[in-house]
Amino acid sequence: MAAKPQRFRHFAESGHEVAGSKRPRNLMTNAASVSSSSGENSMKSAFSKYAGYLNDLNDKRERVIKASRDVTMNSKKVIFQVHRMNKHNKDEVLKKAEQDLAAVLDQHISRLLRELQGTDFWKLRRAYSPGVQEYVEAATLCNFCKTGTLLSLNEINATIRPLSDPSIEPLQINLLDYLLGLADLTGELMRLAIGRISDGELEFAQKICGFVREIYRELILVAPKMENTSDMNTKMDTMLQSVMKIENACFSVHVRGSEYIPFLGSEDTNFPLLGVPDVD
Repeated sequence: MAAKPQRFRHFAESGHEVAGSKRPRNLMTNAASVSSSSGENSMKSAFSKYAGYLNDLNDKRERVIKASRDVTMNSKKVIFQVHRMNKHNKDEVLKKAEQDLAAVLDQHISRLLRELQGTDFWKLRRAYSPGVQEYVEAATLCNFCKTGTLLSLNEINATIRPLSDPSIEPLQINLLDYLLGLADLTGELMRLAIGRISDGELEFAQKICGFVREIYRELILVAPKMENTSDMNTKMDTMLQSVMKIENACFSVHVRGSEYIPFLGSEDTNFPLLGVPDVD
């Protein structure tokens, strides 16, 4: 029983020594906590910066989407205006369509350029690509109806370049969006060709047929080499259908022209198509 106080006294002394040995450890812990706190502050500062960048990018994306929708909507109006064309009002309709297309460029494409120029606009391509494709479709359709030729990518970018600040990297329509817009153009040309046939403008419909064939023949060679082929593959299938519809319509008029011509506005019911006499 006498040994218990000794053990207690020994334990108290050793506990005092242990307590005394913990003091430097507490000082080191405090220094580590200060260092950890400064590290957390720097990390919070860095992530706050990242969050600000992402918020600004999302806000810009929303503005770009809105501008792209406006470009799409007004470009469709230009296309609808072209479809009102017939052999009696061609010049008037095309003049109005060109004025509407210039308004799209000045009011909506310019707003899109202001949002995107001088930035990593390739990051937002999915946001503005539909509007750019629709604008390419409207511009090339107007140019074909006026001149019978294809509006090139360089010519389109030449009209856009003056709207950009020359001191900042300008936004240019890329090749992929241009080709996708051309693929959509063939659908509008198919509708235009059917309308011209119904008005008796057979030569213009045949010209459209040859033009669409040429586009399809060139794109079918390019499409397999494109990096993002999903959209183009879908458009190529639709383009083939458009080509076939135009060919079938022109073929029907060519073969059965004596039956079609009286219903196409011709006053001569004995009209021979392409030098082929009527069969009694």
